[in-house]
Amino acid sequence: NSTSVAEIVTLNQLFLSQSWIPNIIRKRVCTTFVEDSLSNGALCQCGGMRETHGSNATGDYFGAAIVSQWDSSQHSSEYPTDAFGELEFAGAGRRHSHFLRLSCDTPPQIVYSLMTAHWGVPSPNLVVSVVGSGGCEKVKPWVREVLRQGLVKAAQSTGAWIVTGGLREGVGRCVGEAVRDHAAAASCLSQKKVIAVGVAPWGLVHNREQLVNTQGSFPARYYVQNASRDSCCLDNNYQAFLLVDDGSVGRRGGETAFRSMMEDYISHQHSGSIEIPVLCMLISGEAAMLKRVDLSLRKATPWLVLNGSGPAADLICEMLDALSAVPMSCTSPPPEGEGSESPSTELRERTRERVKRHFPAEADREKLVDRVRALSIYQNRDLITVFHGEQDSPDDFDTVLLKALVRASKRVSSDASGYTEELKLAVAWNRVDIANSELFNGDIQWRYEDLEDSMTDALINNKPQFVRLFNENGLNILDYLTYQRLEGLYRSLSNSSLAYTLLQRHLTERQSLARSLPTVPCSPDEPTPLKSPISGPSSAKELSLYEVRRGLNKLLQGDCLYREQRCVHPWASLFIWAVLQNRSEMAVYFWEMAGESVLSALAGCKILRELSKLESETAAKLSLKELAQKFENLANEVFSECYQSSESRSFNLLIRQSLVWGEATCLEMATAADARLFFSHDGLQSLLSQIWWGDMETSTEVWKLILTFFLPPLIYTNLISFREPEEEGKTEQVPHGQDTDSLDGVDATMFSLTDMMDEDAEEYAAVRVNLKGAPPSNPKRPFILLRWREFWFAPVTAFLGNVLMYFLFLSLFAYVLLLDFKPPPPHGPSTLEFVLYFWVFTLVCEEFRQVGRIRMKLYIQDMWNKCDITAISLFALGMCCRMFPWSYEFGRAVMAVDYMVFTLRLIHIFAIHKQLGPKIIIVEKMMKDVFFFLFFLAVWLMAYGVANQALLYSYDPRPGWIFRRVFYRPYLHIFGHIPIHEMDGGIECTNNVTLIEAGAEPCTSTYANWLVVILLVIFLLVTNILLVNLLIAMFSYTFSKVQEHSDTHWKFQRYNLIAEYHSRPCLAPPFIILSHLHLFIKRHIRMIPSVKIKHFVLDIRGRQASRLNTWEAIQKENILSAQNKREREKDSERLKRTSVKSDIAPSLTFVHLFMSSTKCQIHLTASVNSSVAYRYVIHMI
Repeated sequence: NSTSVAEIVTLNQLFLSQSWIPNIIRKRVCTTFVEDSLSNGALCQCGGMRETHGSNATGDYFGAAIVSQWDSSQHSSEYPTDAFGELEFAGAGRRHSHFLRLSCDTPPQIVYSLMTAHWGVPSPNLVVSVVGSGGCEKVKPWVREVLRQGLVKAAQSTGAWIVTGGLREGVGRCVGEAVRDHAAAASCLSQKKVIAVGVAPWGLVHNREQLVNTQGSFPARYYVQNASRDSCCLDNNYQAFLLVDDGSVGRRGGETAFRSMMEDYISHQHSGSIEIPVLCMLISGEAAMLKRVDLSLRKATPWLVLNGSGPAADLICEMLDALSAVPMSCTSPPPEGEGSESPSTELRERTRERVKRHFPAEADREKLVDRVRALSIYQNRDLITVFHGEQDSPDDFDTVLLKALVRASKRVSSDASGYTEELKLAVAWNRVDIANSELFNGDIQWRYEDLEDSMTDALINNKPQFVRLFNENGLNILDYLTYQRLEGLYRSLSNSSLAYTLLQRHLTERQSLARSLPTVPCSPDEPTPLKSPISGPSSAKELSLYEVRRGLNKLLQGDCLYREQRCVHPWASLFIWAVLQNRSEMAVYFWEMAGESVLSALAGCKILRELSKLESETAAKLSLKELAQKFENLANEVFSECYQSSESRSFNLLIRQSLVWGEATCLEMATAADARLFFSHDGLQSLLSQIWWGDMETSTEVWKLILTFFLPPLIYTNLISFREPEEEGKTEQVPHGQDTDSLDGVDATMFSLTDMMDEDAEEYAAVRVNLKGAPPSNPKRPFILLRWREFWFAPVTAFLGNVLMYFLFLSLFAYVLLLDFKPPPPHGPSTLEFVLYFWVFTLVCEEFRQVGRIRMKLYIQDMWNKCDITAISLFALGMCCRMFPWSYEFGRAVMAVDYMVFTLRLIHIFAIHKQLGPKIIIVEKMMKDVFFFLFFLAVWLMAYGVANQALLYSYDPRPGWIFRRVFYRPYLHIFGHIPIHEMDGGIECTNNVTLIEAGAEPCTSTYANWLVVILLVIFLLVTNILLVNLLIAMFSYTFSKVQEHSDTHWKFQRYNLIAEYHSRPCLAPPFIILSHLHLFIKRHIRMIPSVKIKHFVLDIRGRQASRLNTWEAIQKENILSAQNKREREKDSERLKRTSVKSDIAPSLTFVHLFMSSTKCQIHLTASVNSSVAYRYVIHMI
């Protein structure tokens, strides 16, 4: 084991030191001195001096005599490289660049792996190879602007490599300066950086001796001289340098072969799911560049030529323009050499004239006119894209790049499969405009298989516009989204996302469970063993829908049976996936495509608000809250449209159970999401009002209700109006004169409130039948029984009964506490006190019923339930203590405090009132301000109280008095109670320690009275002026802040109160015990299930549910169409204002020029004429 560890450490050290590079990478050295005839024997044709060649190279006179031309492959040999490592440019102050000296025959795969795996250069999405202008040739200003504003910006947005010569000359220097300027202006938060790679001939690099070190340089200091002028020095703005060595010195072109091989190799590699495209960019160029362009075109490499940049580029552009009108007899490039058909004499003469104009100094001009090269460029014209620098904007350069690649692919294949790589590239660049204009313009017939991978890339990389584009152009989401693919989407979550952390937590739980359970069935037919936990932290690649479903509390329906099956609700599943990642635009689009718009928006709001509670970063938390509010607004807008279209259908929409969202209703989801704005909608409040009043008219006065409560026979009079069954049917009519019969011929009544409040299972089944439009199966009840149930089973009646009985309870409690609180047994308690005990017992039974109806966690979350628990607990404690003589007084005190708690419970009862409800919310918010005020007050009380006690009383051993003087008296000072006599010592007292310990009043110390007065002034100044005014200011701010939304908060609380009293029995305590006994018999003896376990639930299935969903989708489309129309109107109005300004601007310019010329003429006249004329000029101006 120790030997293995040592070997691993040694390998790591070798890898970090790069000492393995000379064993793989080679350099070339000239081994045959071939004399240059023009140098009188001093130079070799390789460009090196005779002295630099070894004795073996210069000693072979016979071999050198028969060689007329030096060739790198024959006259040079490979040796281990001696220049590699990191490069530090002296005085540049930049990070180090990587460099490597390598032979021109080095396999490109080794170099590419070295760059990406060891140097850490990110793999490219595109390679732009810039060739052309070099040496002393000047680059035009507009070309510099294209490189700065176009190429570098496009490289940053697409994650491309820019490959140039890497020297401080020509195009290489311009690219380096553009990269430098972009790095200085780009944000430090930019995810992609511009990667510039220099491929230069080793023998041409200035000061290359500074890079030589057989052990590697980490770093090598490189000095650049004459930085303001073009030179063959390396440019410090490049991230990597590949210095290609062919054995020559001072010669250009030695790197061309390796550079071509490198580009060809990269073009066959993959970056993610796409093949890396390579695009050559020609700027200017000499005559030799035409040969390289021709050879690259034969390999189907696309080219981008900058028209007007220089000789070679201009010649190619002119040839394409001129030859496009000449008919071609063949469409494929002929082989080099003699072609099968020669061009016309006229065409050749024109080509000769252009070559002569662009290359006047070229000696071998006929080779340039050769038809092989000319026709090769023309026949491959689809691979060449011309960029008109003086006409096209540099900002659209990335568009030009992609269009060039797309044009090249169109030439290769007319089938849609031939464009998949370009489509993936457009997705990677997020250029939906190019995809629309070039790939989805109707010329290509896209199949489903062609869009699958691109759709996955668009989803993972957050490209919602492409998702929309694919969905509109042949991709069927039902076929696409299987459970296996949905798992893949969840596995692609970022490691830093909150959803990833939550799902990892559930994955860890599943892995711990897997240790005890051998297998977990993946399908009902064949069980599949659960993956064993991996060592170390859990990986996202192991996530399955098991964790997703647990994390979402079963919001995704179905058991996922499993991976190859289609997702039942694809748009809803994608909506959840996007919401969990806080992808706003993507989530909104999926919401638009999903059904049940109101409920889906509320579900997204719920998920986002729960995530915001778990998020620790402020910016992410704010983003989650904003998106949650956006979905709540969408739900509110869609429901508003639905309510305006049909009131009855909108009510059904609120209480309809959803199979997609775990059989939840809109009301339940809105409550869970705390969607207060949604609850404030008039339509929802109208539904609540109908539920609140039951079968009574909502316009019934309260005094009539109270009078009938005390005189029940008035139920059968006309004092209170009840809604008749036929009147309920009339509510189906659509307001505002709209007709919805085209969607649903028979729109069933929302519900029968009488039946809904009935707890008999048989009657509830009748309600289900009524909802389907069938006649009720139960016979109609007698009028006396029906009207009795309609009145007493209404929630408003139950509420009124509870309020009246609660006032009676408080009166009884006060009477017992003040007048009838008997001594402990056997003298007490009294009969009324036993009645009080029984009353509280019925309250306890009701609380237990509420706990059994909902989960304990939800019960505890309610503030008033906590108040009930506190009141009942204090009552039980006081009742127990008052039974014993030794704790009787304590029990009485506890009872007194408990009475206060029971009385404060009235606040919740009055929350239903329209005027008192909002004020109660304001008081609740202000209580939080009071706690902050008490904290500051306690600090000053402690500081002043202790100091005051220490200065006035030198010794006082009584703890009770010390506590009173430290806290109680300073608190009274705030309200003006200041005991001056204690400060001045005018009371009877003693300094005898024995008497003081016996209880006598100690004398105050008069030594520091002046200091006590100063402290008192400071204390009163801070508390009475500073802190009290601070509290008033806090109250004012809270009031103004809450007052704006108090109505919204009150309506939300109103729903909770209505839901509570709708579920309560109609009898109030203490008679509620009868209802409890009735419920116990039904639930536990007769086993009749409860129909009120969920509030306001409507089960709609089949055709009726489909019609309701269709109607809701139509209303959503109306909302989206109106929004799009408003956006277009805004854009058109903005364009109109811009056009008006554009029309006014020339007029203003003309007036300005006219006035300027007039002033100049007058001033000229004034300089020649007399002073009178001068004064006239001043007057005119």
